[in-house]
Amino acid sequence: MQIMDDTQRDALLDQVAFDEKGLIAAVAQDHASGSVLMLAWMNRDALDETLKTGQAVYYSRSRQQLWRKGESSGQTQKVLDVSLDCDRDAVLLSVAQEGVACHTGRLSCFSWGIQGDTWAPTASVVTPPDALYGDKK
Repeated sequence: MQIMDDTQRDALLDQVAFDEKGLIAAVAQDHASGSVLMLAWMNRDALDETLKTGQAVYYSRSRQQLWRKGESSGQTQKVLDVSLDCDRDAVLLSVAQEGVACHTGRLSCFSWGIQGDTWAPTASVVTPPDALYGDKK
């Protein structure tokens, strides 16, 4: 992904259909494997910083602030490409994932499947969460 100047980023951001809360769903997909890694949210500032730096930045709805992927865990996402869906209300990030994407220590957040009448892990923990976050989680 090319790093853009302020004018180009502003023009692109003006074309995004953020919802009534100023958010857009953001799907991170592994560039090499095509695996869906995670779903998060972005506001205008998060998408702007992502376009500016080439590193994934999201918006935490629970903390009401930006979070830079990997700031606590070291598990970063280098953004290689950005796409919008046809309604311009969802963004797809093609990323080079450093380490695991999920706070549970799995490669993908989509690691839970139906097993009888419950949801069960379908993938193993690669990195224990306490190794990622210590007592910060």
